[in-house]
Amino acid sequence: MSDPVIQVRDLGKRYVLGKAAAATTLREAIVGGAAAPFRFLSGKRRPVEEFWALKDVSFDVAPGDAVGIIGRNGAGKSTLLKILSRITTPTTGEVRLHGKVASLLEVGTGFHGELSGRENIFLNGAIMGMSRAEVRARFDEIVAFAEVDRFLDTPVKRYSSGMYVRLAFAVAAHLQPDILIVDEVLAVGDASFQKKCLGKMQTVASGGRTVLFVSHNMAAISRLCSRAILLSQGGVAADGTVAKVAGIYAGGVGESPTEVDFRRQGKPPGSEDVRLLAARLIGDQPGSATVDIRRSLSLQFDFEVLTGRYPLHPNIHVYNEEGNCVFISADGYVRNYQQPKAPGVYRSTVTIPDNFMAEGMFSIDFAISTLDPVIVHLHERGLLSFRIHDPAEGDSVRGIFAGPFPGVVRPMLPWTTEPLGSVVSLREGRH
Repeated sequence: MSDPVIQVRDLGKRYVLGKAAAATTLREAIVGGAAAPFRFLSGKRRPVEEFWALKDVSFDVAPGDAVGIIGRNGAGKSTLLKILSRITTPTTGEVRLHGKVASLLEVGTGFHGELSGRENIFLNGAIMGMSRAEVRARFDEIVAFAEVDRFLDTPVKRYSSGMYVRLAFAVAAHLQPDILIVDEVLAVGDASFQKKCLGKMQTVASGGRTVLFVSHNMAAISRLCSRAILLSQGGVAADGTVAKVAGIYAGGVGESPTEVDFRRQGKPPGSEDVRLLAARLIGDQPGSATVDIRRSLSLQFDFEVLTGRYPLHPNIHVYNEEGNCVFISADGYVRNYQQPKAPGVYRSTVTIPDNFMAEGMFSIDFAISTLDPVIVHLHERGLLSFRIHDPAEGDSVRGIFAGPFPGVVRPMLPWTTEPLGSVVSLREGRH
């Protein structure tokens, strides 16, 4: 077994809130010095508070591994990558990197705005320890990938954000680093650019080099990475296969990914008319929040009607990982429109058919409403979450094609293709 190319041990990063931290750059020193008289004149001092963006983080990465770093906003992902990229220093612990590192963390990182695209390519190569001849050997490939040849001698401060990121990624990926670190900055590009970048990262990883990829797009993580690390509140919450870690992420760290029972948690949510007792996901694998695209999944909701005063319509709102509403479905909007529901305990079940949803992460809002008058008796946001996985096998919607498919749904619609006869007979039929 080869030695790790990345070793992280007991890593921690602490920030002090409400107190001026020591300046680490000339710009910070100038800004801090200019602001000091105004802090003095105001006579106000903010209370000092410590915030640990990372704490006790440890993991190893082997050469050639493609590892996805996932987690909610504020989990510590960007801080971790900045430490690995040597942009900031850790408070505790240590990081050992074996080889050249290229990173693409945010628009503006690594380029000098006054220099042209051409000059920045050679500058970045020099920073990575490459000779001018080595950079020149890959120069044309970098420019072709970035599609900025017309603006190659223009200062990059005049580039659009999309042009900037295209060139930055091309430089980072083509200068043959041992470790390539890429943050969510790829979201700046269009869909075709993102597809090209994912393909390039796959090539980098298959060539024996290491890729660390931060993204909220679980479909992209699934296609590129074989392993994922989930960060939560600055620590490692899970580390393993993408399917395993994505299931934990979908259900929320420390919670069951497939079931919620409010009866065990105290007072169930709701109103004086109806309250929600429990909710569960039933997929093709019991206890798993990852569902094969070729299998249907069911959502069950147990609720108690208390008064029997209103017609009640259970409904779900399905959202994708970008926060877009994919669809809404409700029970009883047409039938029993005005019929009040008698007191008692009920179970509503809705089934999402196989080969309908696209790949990715989805979350479920559950609500119970009355339509006339409009009353929302309860609305639980993000109640359940699940991940749709397409194995790219012969009988899946994508078939054996391994590339990404756009869209928030992916139905397997019925198609027919039949012979209509010869071209001559078709032409004759037009007269």
